[in-house]
Amino acid sequence: MPTKRMLSTDSESEFTRLAEALSKDRRVDDPSVAGAKGFGSKGLKVARKLFAFESKGRLVLKLPADRVQQLASSRQGKPFDPGHGRTMKEWVAIDLAHKALWLTLAHEALEFAARNTSAARSTRPLNQRRKPSSR
Repeated sequence: MPTKRMLSTDSESEFTRLAEALSKDRRVDDPSVAGAKGFGSKGLKVARKLFAFESKGRLVLKLPADRVQQLASSRQGKPFDPGHGRTMKEWVAIDLAHKALWLTLAHEALEFAARNTSAARSTRPLNQRRKPSSR
């Protein structure tokens, strides 16, 4: 049986891979500019608004409330409780057991965040935009 530390290390590695993939999207804030902390975890942001982070072996995403309920009903996720005993209606936690869903759901969260911010118009100042990758 895996320990909590093993799960946390595995989920951190999975989140790092996911963050690298999503960071290629120009709407995702550069972590050095975004000050990427939220709920005590490093995460991904659009227009400085957090939309994805890793916490306690789970991927936590901001999605529409009805989508959170849908994922909870299908047992693919749980409404996120940041530790004060009250769940947040637009945040869902996806266990590592469902890591096959992480990238797809993270893209959903990115789209949701982009729709709900002015990030779609690329609000980052020119001196803070990422340079295109040479890869």
